This record gives sequence, structure tokens and C-alpha cells, in this order.
Amino acid sequence: MSGRWLSIIGIGEDGRKGLSPAASALIDGAALVVGGRRHLDLVGDTPGEKMEWEKPLEATATTILARRGTPVVVLASGDPFWFGAGATLARSIPVEDMQVLPSSSSFSLAASRLGWPLQDVTTLGLNMKGLTPLIRRHLHHGRRILTLALNGETPREVARLLSEAGFEESTITVMEALGGPREQIRSVLAKNFDISAVDPLNIIAVDVVAGSSAKPIPFTAGLPDHYFENDGQLTKREIRAMTLSSLQPGAGQLLWDVGAGSGSIGIEWLLAHPANTAIGIERDAERAARAVRNSVALGVPHLDIRNGAAPEALTGLAQPDAIFIGCGTADGNVIEACWTALKPGGRIVVNAVTLESEHALLAAHQSRGGTLTRMSVERAEPVGKLMAWRPAMPVLQWVSAKAYGDA
Repeated sequence: MSGRWLSIIGIGEDGRKGLSPAASALIDGAALVVGGRRHLDLVGDTPGEKMEWEKPLEATATTILARRGTPVVVLASGDPFWFGAGATLARSIPVEDMQVLPSSSSFSLAASRLGWPLQDVTTLGLNMKGLTPLIRRHLHHGRRILTLALNGETPREVARLLSEAGFEESTITVMEALGGPREQIRSVLAKNFDISAVDPLNIIAVDVVAGSSAKPIPFTAGLPDHYFENDGQLTKREIRAMTLSSLQPGAGQLLWDVGAGSGSIGIEWLLAHPANTAIGIERDAERAARAVRNSVALGVPHLDIRNGAAPEALTGLAQPDAIFIGCGTADGNVIEACWTALKPGGRIVVNAVTLESEHALLAAHQSRGGTLTRMSVERAEPVGKLMAWRPAMPVLQWVSAKAYGDA
């Protein structure tokens, strides 16, 4: 392909044998061949120079770009644009400079071994440190999951997470070095996980089975209150569901959760879409730590909790698309600071239960517009041997959107 000096070639565990003649010719004609040590070993000897990936990968992209105009080959596992190196390179090298020759992805190989229709399978990448909890969101009875592993310990971590979440009857299949001479496939129930000496290059397949104590995470706002470790500082389920509806999470958007408490609003914002981000501000150190634990337990370990008090703790934070304020609004200073920081087109939602905070919301409504909604919830609870309605404290909610051009 004329002018395309960079070739990104997907390679499997079968090495050169699995490559097309065109791919093999590009490797032999390259002045530079770049890849991980495993990839370079798989292609064997080459006439051109060999170079291993540097860390971070972006540093290698700079080195590759310096060779522009000379034939360069980058080796990647399977499909370079499916949890692969292609996306990293495309951030700094124009696609017009590239030709891409993918091979079968690890997910394709895994699905073919199991007989699973790949379009019906949840595919995840747990191949970076700290990402194992991300699988938690996808644990629903009868679902099937394929995930890339970080290393040989990842399958055991997944088994532990499944058991702790009540999915201990799920079958875990560990698939090592697929497509090559070292391929090995082993299956076991999560509760009985005893697979040892797992190859670092592995795919984990999970056939999800919910046990009697399972806590699946629904795809609507308003998780059950008992899903959250809390000390009472928790936006209750019904109010939380209405609050998330008012916040209107959109893909890739940033939320500030001011007065994060147990982290419930930020957690459910992140659960709304995998590209979302959230920063929680909590002045109580114990509650901040609790919010972190909740985020990990509920599959969104990327919730960013800052221990500090608003408005001072807001300084220097990335500009948000939406803001929720759950406490500390009585004097109006936090509301004003948040409104100033909010992106044009963004939404602000404030809940108040005290008369003093309600007064601040009335003032905000008068100056910034929006809507005021009073919410009251009553739950049936035992009174002796009978049942009666027990009302929760009513909540006044102010919602407003910042118009483009507003200060």
C-alpha cells in the first residue's frame, strides 16, 4: 500500500506458521521490527533491526515515528486494535501511514474452543494492574464472560471475587497460550479453584451461575442500600435513583460527588457507562476510605476519592460535566463554587434535608433557575406484630443546567 511505511501485524502463538505470505514478506523487508520479547522470538531471525517495546508504550511510538518513511513492522498479539497496541500507535501516528494485518484475536480463539457465539459474550481486559474488580459489574446468572488476564494470578483473583459476590458455582475455564504448542485448557468451579502454575499468557472464561447469596448489579439506577458499606451517611435507594435520573449520566462524562459519604452516587454514575469518570470529595477520612472499599466491591475501582472539604478541595480538579452535592450547602458557598466550576451545558443536582439547606436551594433556584422537587418516601416496617408506614426525612432537590455562555 503506497506510502504506508508502518505495518502492524497480528501474530499468534504459532509464530511464522500462522502468518500470511504477505505478512511474512513485510517482516523480512522491514528495516526495524518492534514487539515484545515473546513476539520477537516467535518470528525468529529477521534481516532488519529488532527492538523491544519500551515502557510506557507511548515512548516506543515516538521512536517509531522518528523512522517515518522507512519500512517498520510492529508485532502485536492477534488483532492489534482489540485490546492491542494498535490504539496506542494510532494516537500519535496517522492511520494513513499504517497498514494493518490482523490475525485471530485471543477472544476468537477462546470462543472457538468453547463453542460460544462471540457476539453473545461479554469481553473484558483485566490485563492491567488493579482491574480485576471490573468483572463484578458483569456477573449475571447465565451470562458468559471472556477476559484477558494480567498474569498467572488473575484467574485465582477472579475465582475469589466470584465466591465473595455469591457466584461461587460459576465455572472458570483457564485457557493458556492459545493457538500454540503450549496450549492448555482447564476448568473448575470458582469455589473449588485449585489450578496452579498458570501461564502468564492466559484467557479466563466464566460461565456465570448465581448462588443463593448472589448480589447481581442491575442495569438501572438505585442499587439496594445493603450493597453499600455505610455508617448511615448514604443517599437511600429511592432518592438515589431519582438523583441519578436528574444527573443524566452520559458516556465519557465526569461527575463531582461533593460530600461523597459512602460513595453511592459516584459509584452508580460510573456503573452507568464504562467510559465515565467520577471524583468524590469527602472531608471525613473514615468515610472516604469506606467509599473506596465500596467502589472496589462494586466493580468500579477507578472512583477517585479525595479526602478534603469543599469548596477548598475543589481547586485544581478537572472541570465536571455534572455535579452532585449531598451536604454542606447551608451557607450557599459550596453551591456557588460548584456552579462556577461546572462546564457549560453541565447539570448540577443538590439534595437538602435541613431547613437551612432548603433556604440555600431556594436562593439558588431564584438566581440560577432550574427545578425544585420535594421527595418523600415511606416504607412499611413492623410495629409490634403489625405493620405501619415509617416516613423517611423528606428531601428537597434542586436541579439546573448551565447554559452555554453562563458564568
